[in-house]
Amino acid sequence: MTTSSSAAGRAARGPNLFVDVLKFVMRRWMEFPRPLAVTVIGVILATLLDVLMPVLAGRLVSDVAQPAAQSGLIRDALWMLASMAACGIGNVLGKRAAYLGITHLSTQVMQKIIGQAFAHVQRLSTDWHANTFAGSTVRRLTRGMWAVDMLDDTLLLMLIPEACLLLLTTLVLAWHWLFMGVLLGVLSVAFITCSCLLTLRYVAPSARQANQWDSKVGAALADSITCNAVVKAFGAEEREEARLMQVVSEWKKQTCHTWMRGTNSASIQNLMVTAMRVILSGAAVWLWLEGKAGPGDLAYVLTMTFLVQGYLRDIGQQVSVVQRSVNEMEELIELWRTEPGVKDLPVVQPFSIREGEIRFEHVSFQYSGQTRPIFSDLTLTIAPGSRVGLVGPSGSGKSTFTKLLQRLYALNGGQILIDGVDIATVGQSRLRSEIAIVQQEPTLFHRSLADNIAYGRPDATQAEIEEAARQANAAEFIARLPEGYNTLVGERGVKLSGGERQRVAIARAFLADNPILVLDEATASLDSESESLVQDAMQRLMEGRTVIVIAHRLATVVDLDRILVFERGRVVEDAPHAELVQKPDGLYRRLYNLQSL
Repeated sequence: MTTSSSAAGRAARGPNLFVDVLKFVMRRWMEFPRPLAVTVIGVILATLLDVLMPVLAGRLVSDVAQPAAQSGLIRDALWMLASMAACGIGNVLGKRAAYLGITHLSTQVMQKIIGQAFAHVQRLSTDWHANTFAGSTVRRLTRGMWAVDMLDDTLLLMLIPEACLLLLTTLVLAWHWLFMGVLLGVLSVAFITCSCLLTLRYVAPSARQANQWDSKVGAALADSITCNAVVKAFGAEEREEARLMQVVSEWKKQTCHTWMRGTNSASIQNLMVTAMRVILSGAAVWLWLEGKAGPGDLAYVLTMTFLVQGYLRDIGQQVSVVQRSVNEMEELIELWRTEPGVKDLPVVQPFSIREGEIRFEHVSFQYSGQTRPIFSDLTLTIAPGSRVGLVGPSGSGKSTFTKLLQRLYALNGGQILIDGVDIATVGQSRLRSEIAIVQQEPTLFHRSLADNIAYGRPDATQAEIEEAARQANAAEFIARLPEGYNTLVGERGVKLSGGERQRVAIARAFLADNPILVLDEATASLDSESESLVQDAMQRLMEGRTVIVIAHRLATVVDLDRILVFERGRVVEDAPHAELVQKPDGLYRRLYNLQSL
């Protein structure tokens, strides 16, 4: 699809998405009926008193139109004055109740939306996360969350009272003078219709583009800041600054275009409000000239006209605010609609690994967008408690094998069983909590060392954490740190060396104590001393578990029980090291000889 057709598609679905966002927010309101009721009742009460105020003012003017000494309406005038004071106090109390209600409603809705959105994003596919900037995703989530606050305030505290006031004012005017009521109603409907069309058809499309570039700015910032070590290594600060300026320049262009359209829309709405004021005031003067309205009536109509003018101008502004809030939530809603690549069954069965037997039965798998399958009818069994190495050229299927075991992707055919249970019938979180992974480049949270070690078992005691660190040969370097186990490791663990991060990851696996262990070339990028410490820890970690070792350095698999040699998604050799090196034309022997040389 071309860029122009994509833009046309977004524009075509704009109004529908606008309605979808409003429905989405309103459904969240209904989940918190008490603060919603307090907000709406408080707003309606304050609005009713606002409408009553001009009526009382008009009657007061009629009472005082005659000299006080000649008037028998002094008592009524005092009552009108007292009623106006009561309306003012009631208006303040109603608005206070509405503000308290909206505070609780908005914070609860925002909390629920960000929690649910974060949970949804975590469950999206591995491919989705690999192809999406983390900074862009964070920006979409936070911008959408804060848009809810603005949308709640605008709809509940602004538009509801404004719509109620216009309706009640129209009815009161029609009760006094049918012509005035019909005139106000027609003009109000025309103004609101024009405001909505300007917002949805003129301002919203450009605002949608500006928000997309805002997300790109967040993505560019996060990408460069996260990779700051690489930027420094190549002295590329100025190059990254120039790259960011290119993105920001396009953002500025789109944002400026949006703001200009918003200004144009506001100017048109202000002209319409001014025209309405002149028309309504002229109609009131005509009534006076015709003898159909006295001074008090004229005062009421003029007061109401100026009140309506202010509310109509506010309605025009609030419609623009609603549009802006909806635009800022659109990306969040589209994110919400993104389906997870792997879904659990509606009802999953309980699962716990006892022995650790792994069976691939006629497994077929192909990555989305690729023309050639990785596996076709792959069948093999890994005995419980055995230590198996996966070797072979890059792209032969080693890492895919372990990803399928974790159910990070859905199979195209066949099934994978652990202890005889099809892993497609169990919950993904439960399955992965039973498998320990030590990756080639372990990722740590920017939290304390204790938190990172205990990530697989958050209820572990300090003594258990320290014992896991000791078994992983990590206790010694942790003891040298000023804050010990409370030391923050930096984003992705950048404050630690590669060997230290690896030992923390092994300590995490020790503490999780899972029956199945996957080691993804855990010593590939370490110096000799660190490699020795990690290898020693890994030997202890492998005891009593079913172990899968992905290896490029074949020296790490020579002592394993069995080695599976992959080539183009097929297991072409399957035997211990001693047997494989004896095959003169074997792939394993050729790889081993190359590394030996």
